This record gives sequence, C-alpha cells and structure tokens, in this order.
Amino acid sequence: MRILITGAAGFLGSHLCDRLLADGHEIIGMDNFITGNPDNIAHLAGNANFSFYKRDVSNYIFVTGKVDAILHFASPASPNPQSKSGYFNLPIQTMKAGALGTHN
Repeated sequence: MRILITGAAGFLGSHLCDRLLADGHEIIGMDNFITGNPDNIAHLAGNANFSFYKRDVSNYIFVTGKVDAILHFASPASPNPQSKSGYFNLPIQTMKAGALGTHN
C-alpha cells in the first residue's frame, strides 16, 4: 500500500513509518517540524520506499499518484501548559492541524 502519514517526524508518526516500512509499504511522510523532530526520521532518508515533504497540513497539500490510505497524526502534541509547543501555547495551530489538516 502507498500510505501518507502526516506528523511523520513526531513520536507516533515516526514509529508508525518504521513499522509500515518494515511491513513492505511505501510511505509518504509529511511534517512541518513545529513539534516533530527531523532526527526521528533521519534514518529513513536512504529508504527507496520513503519520501518526505516538509509541509503544513493546514494548507492545501498535493501528492502525485494514488494514495491508498492517509494516517493523520499532525498536531502540536503536548498538553503540558509549560511546553512552548503545546496545545495551550499553540491553540490556533492545534485547531488548524486537526480541522484543516483533515480537510486538506
């Protein structure tokens, strides 16, 4: 299957990329790195079945070719009010990633 994973550089998204690639799937990863970490997917750079696009899913995204599944994990991930990249400090980005990211 050809699968698009948004939030691919986050904790859950990056582990899911690893698992699905190990199962033989082709993965298209997207992340804007607002909370995701490029180090989480750096080891996938040479994998022929992995392609990555730095995109904000709250804006329109375009993927060429057929996509069999979309797994939407893009969101500022921390409910910790002290976190600079958490829900409380990024309320608009959090809502856009959830609502517009799903729509796009």
